[in-house]
Amino acid sequence: MAFTAKDVAELRKQTGCGMMDCKNALTEANGDFDTAVKLLREKGMMATAKKQSRIAAEGLVDIMTDGNLTVMVEVNTETDFVAKNETFQTFVKDILRTILQHKPADVSALLACTYPDSDKTVQAVLEEKTFIIGEKLSIRRFILTEGVVSTYIHGSGVTGVVVGFETDLAHTPAFEAFAKNIALQAAAFNAPYLDKASVPAAVIAEEKEILIRQLEQDPKFASKPAKVIEGVISGRIAKFYEANCLLEQSYVKDDSMTVGAYIAATAKELGGHIKVTSCTRFDKGEGIEKREDDLAAEVAKMVGGN
Repeated sequence: MAFTAKDVAELRKQTGCGMMDCKNALTEANGDFDTAVKLLREKGMMATAKKQSRIAAEGLVDIMTDGNLTVMVEVNTETDFVAKNETFQTFVKDILRTILQHKPADVSALLACTYPDSDKTVQAVLEEKTFIIGEKLSIRRFILTEGVVSTYIHGSGVTGVVVGFETDLAHTPAFEAFAKNIALQAAAFNAPYLDKASVPAAVIAEEKEILIRQLEQDPKFASKPAKVIEGVISGRIAKFYEANCLLEQSYVKDDSMTVGAYIAATAKELGGHIKVTSCTRFDKGEGIEKREDDLAAEVAKMVGGN
């Protein structure tokens, strides 16, 4: 079956693949359009499989709110260049829309959801985008929050924050300004825990063990009574809380008070109830071991060295 340049252009329009890829697919499919699409999808799946060993630590974090639901997602790419690509950014927006619509429990469930305005799954579209863009793409994580929140995205998707609140002051200008300050605080100073109660007992026990070993090795504390040692440990645990709990941190706009004190003062000033119930922060590529290229080896390879 013959095909024309117009067919190649239409296939490219529908799939986003390169002109030569489309032409080759139509040739292999003897001009049958549907078969050519299937072939390109299959090649996309092959491309995805080949790229799974690559490291994708770039990408972006994005947030979307619809009514009472807010979703934050991290989608990774291999390079920052691709993260700035409009096709990739649209894909991330569609992933946010999918989560809001289907409310999947986790990434595995998300991949099985139907992609917006399509009869394909998210997994199938992810494979197609991998083939079209030419890099490994990975939907790493997401959270879906219901209720009153404040959100913040820093640096075009480098860091995202969603803070949840329990309040009777929602949607008032004063509360929204206050809530934005809390989101900015969480973005500026990373805190793994919301408050002291959120810190697992095992974490505190481990911190105390480390402190005890450190003091045992410090000659200055060799002859100190147990009560003094306990006081030093208590003081350092307090410092741990200040560094690792959002509500115990010094408030960034007024370091004379903690974030918890700022919340209490604002609630009193506005004459209502305010409680921070959750705080989630995604840092793009956090914890992913990034590839370190050996420049010397690459140059040697290029000039025929070993």
